Amino acid sequence: PKTALPEQIQTFLYLNPITFPIEQFRVLVLWGQAPDWIGLAVYFSAAFVFAWATLAWFQKARIGFADVL
Repeated sequence: PKTALPEQIQTFLYLNPITFPIEQFRVLVLWGQAPDWIGLAVYFSAAFVFAWATLAWFQKARIGFADVL
């Protein structure tokens, strides 16, 4: 668990994008509490926007990929 780490390190733990959903899953499974639904909605909305933006960039940039290879 994140509480096993020093407090200075815990702040950097949330730079890992998978930390939040794993923590919410642990809250649900281990403690039987409801996860932070608003936080999960924000997380997955941001992930969707990021995936859509990178797909759009890839589609635009893939024309030149054959030239590089």
